[in-house]
Amino acid sequence: MRLLVVGAGATGGYFGGRLAEAGRDVTFLLRPARANQVRHTGLRVKSPHGDLALAPTVVTAGEIDGPYDAVLLTVKAYGLDAAMQDFAPAIGSESLILPVLNGFRHMDVLAARFGERAVVGCVCKIAAQLDEDGGIVQFARFHEIAYGERDGSASDRMQRLDAFMRGAGFDARLSTTIEREMWEKWVLLASLGSMGALMRGTVGEIVAAPGGLDFVHALLDEVVAVVRAAGVAPSESFLAAAKQQLTAPGSPFTSSMFRDLQEGKPIEAEQIVGDLVLRALKVGVPTPLLSAAYTSLCIYQAQRGT
Repeated sequence: MRLLVVGAGATGGYFGGRLAEAGRDVTFLLRPARANQVRHTGLRVKSPHGDLALAPTVVTAGEIDGPYDAVLLTVKAYGLDAAMQDFAPAIGSESLILPVLNGFRHMDVLAARFGERAVVGCVCKIAAQLDEDGGIVQFARFHEIAYGERDGSASDRMQRLDAFMRGAGFDARLSTTIEREMWEKWVLLASLGSMGALMRGTVGEIVAAPGGLDFVHALLDEVVAVVRAAGVAPSESFLAAAKQQLTAPGSPFTSSMFRDLQEGKPIEAEQIVGDLVLRALKVGVPTPLLSAAYTSLCIYQAQRGT
């Protein structure tokens, strides 16, 4: 199997790097500046599971030599349109697209461009970021990627993908409930992102403040109500874990969107929060806290000029 990894940021660089280190056939599709950086300094990962440094195969737009068996799409949601244009030559009649973007809007966009069959469900969990020199720093031990057919079937192509992914130094899992897992991840991201947008603090700081715990519970209830009405209801075990994660005393946990806010970077406001507000309006679920968070994020974007 040949895999094209679109992007070599914290997510694509980590999982693609681990796969390449394990001897899999992996190529990175990068924009020119990042491609030059990786070609010059290599792909470097600092991780509690062991560091790695390698010189991966890199191409830029226009250098793709034909269809790939699978494409792991790891760009930010606001870079989706440009990325689709770049990796389109890699998509053949049997190619799989595994997007690990946030939210759900990208699934419709990709299916409209490449067909429903090409786009499969995919969720990853990792806490990592790029350092100032372009290296990848993993700062928590979890590193999981799950994938599967959106209808839950155990197809031959998923079995082949599973064999390719397993045993590469991270937790890889074929899921028959990937659609639900994607909605569950959105529940967590929308809740955590909205917490940061409104309160500008870590989980521990928010729950320690007067009224903070009640705020978190109310926000999570709103998000879950929308998902139950507009998507696939989360499992009870997930909800119990999410509540614990979002209310842990002293927790330094924050969303990547909150970290981007602090650093003045572009954010995925539309994809993580705005799209959920829109879906809530369509199904008639009131979301005063989620809507307030979206307003706050839009103000930030306007101040940035984006």
